[in-house]
Amino acid sequence: MSTEASKQAFEHAKEIFPGGVNSPVRAFKAVGGSPLFIDKAKGAYLYDVDGNRYIDYVLSWGPMILGHAKDQVIRAVKEAVDKGTSYGAPSPLETRLGKLLQERVPYLERLRMVSSGTEATMSAIRVARGVTKRDKIIKFIGCYHGHSDAFLVQAGSGVATFGLPNSPGVPAATVQDTLTLPYNDQEALRQCFEQHGQDIAGVIIEGVAGNMGLIPADPDFIQLIRKLTKQYGALFIMDEVMTGFRASYTGATGLYQVEPDLLCLGKVVGGGFPVAVFGGKKEYMEAVAPLGAIYQAGTLSGNPIAMTAGYETVKGLTPELFQQMEERVEQLCHGLKSLADKYQVPLQVVHRGTMFGFFFNPEPVRNFEDSKNSDQELFAKVYQSLLAKGIYLAPSQYESNFMSTAHTKEDIEATLTAFEEVFGEIYG
Repeated sequence: MSTEASKQAFEHAKEIFPGGVNSPVRAFKAVGGSPLFIDKAKGAYLYDVDGNRYIDYVLSWGPMILGHAKDQVIRAVKEAVDKGTSYGAPSPLETRLGKLLQERVPYLERLRMVSSGTEATMSAIRVARGVTKRDKIIKFIGCYHGHSDAFLVQAGSGVATFGLPNSPGVPAATVQDTLTLPYNDQEALRQCFEQHGQDIAGVIIEGVAGNMGLIPADPDFIQLIRKLTKQYGALFIMDEVMTGFRASYTGATGLYQVEPDLLCLGKVVGGGFPVAVFGGKKEYMEAVAPLGAIYQAGTLSGNPIAMTAGYETVKGLTPELFQQMEERVEQLCHGLKSLADKYQVPLQVVHRGTMFGFFFNPEPVRNFEDSKNSDQELFAKVYQSLLAKGIYLAPSQYESNFMSTAHTKEDIEATLTAFEEVFGEIYG
C-alpha cells in the first residue's frame, strides 16, 4: 500500500502549518510515520490521496455517527447553502435543533449554541463562577476539556501525547484556581471539598473519559460528585462534547442516570460541522447575557448550515440504530479480547455505547497514571501494521475510537482479521 502522495502532501503542509497540521494529534507523533491526507470519505470509509481505502474508526473524532456523507444530511445541507451560509441573526433552524436536543436530554432547560467544544466548556465554567460568586474549579487529571487556559493543567489527549503536562503561554495566575484530582479517586475528592468547599464554583468531568484512552468513571464516583456539589453549593458540569449521544443513546448522563447542573455537548450535535452546546438548569443559564450579566457571544454561533447538519444527524439517530452500533462494538471488542487471549497479548479492551478503546496493559486501566503505564511502543507498532492493512484507528493511545451506523458486520470481521494477522506477526 503506497502512501507517497500523503507523504508529499505532508511535506508541503509543513511549509505552511506548525507541524504540518491544524490540530496536533493529527501529526502522528505518537505512532510515528506520516499522517494520511484524505481525499474523500463515504459511509464507514476514508480514501486517502493515494487512492487507498480505510475502515474508519476515528470518524472525524466522533461526529460522524451516521457515517461520512450521509445522504439525508448532505441533501439538507445543500438546500440550506442555497439560502445563505451565515446570517448573524436568529434563525428558526437554531430553535429546531435546540428543541430536538431538549427532547433527547431533558436537563437542557436552556441552552446556547457555540462553535467548538472549547467554547462550550469555557463558557460553562464562566457560568459556574458567575452564579456561585466563587473562583475554584475541580477537574480531573487526564480529562481534556479543550484548550482554554484554565483547563490546560494535567490534561489528557494531545497534551499527553506530546508529553506536555502544562502548556507554555498559560499564566500561572490563570490556573491557580484550577484544582486537579486523580480520576476515580473518591477520597481525594472528599478531601478537596473539605479543604476548599466554600470556594469551589464547580466540578467538571468527562463521565467516560476519551482523552486518556477510554476510561469510564465509576458510577459511585459520579454519584459522589453529584452529592458533594449539592452539599457545598457548587455546580456539577458534565462535559459531553465527546460522549453526547455516544456513551449511551442519551450520553453519559443517561449512562449514569445523573442530572448535572450544566452540560456541554459537541461533535455529534454538529454532524461534522463546528457546533457545540452549553446548557442546563434555567436558573443558571438565564444568568447569561442578554438576560443576565455573564457575557458570552459568537459571530458564527447558530450558523444555519451547521444547525441543519446537526439537526439531520441527531434526528437520524434512532434507538434502533444506536442498538445496532452497540452490537457492532460488542462484536469487535469481544473478538479483540478473544484474539488477545489466543496470542497471549496483555490487552485491556474497554467500551461504552458506541465508543471503544484498548490498552496494552496487563492490568485494568482506571485513571491517567494507569494509562501512561500502558505499552506505548507496542501500540505504535500495532497501529502502523493495522494502517497498512486498511484499518484507521485514532493515532494515539490517549484517544477513543468510535462506531457509526455505516459500519457493517463485514467491516468488523475484516478489522478482526487484520488484528489477528498483526498479533500473529508479533506474537506468533
